[in-house]
Amino acid sequence: MKDETTTTVGRRDFLRKVGIGTVGAGATLATPLIVPARADSETEVEKRKARYRETEHVKTYYRVNRYPA
Repeated sequence: MKDETTTTVGRRDFLRKVGIGTVGAGATLATPLIVPARADSETEVEKRKARYRETEHVKTYYRVNRYPA
């Protein structure tokens, strides 16, 4: 007779491993993300200046994708 060893995960082992994974994921999400503060924030003039420019490649994009004029 063969000795067949099958690796099965029991219901309790499965639930235990899922619980440990959930705790690990929760701990990862609970840690705050460290975002460095910007020393050179925008001035009022920079905030109000126009940033959008309709260049040739933008016009081509609109034309190719059939945006209304």
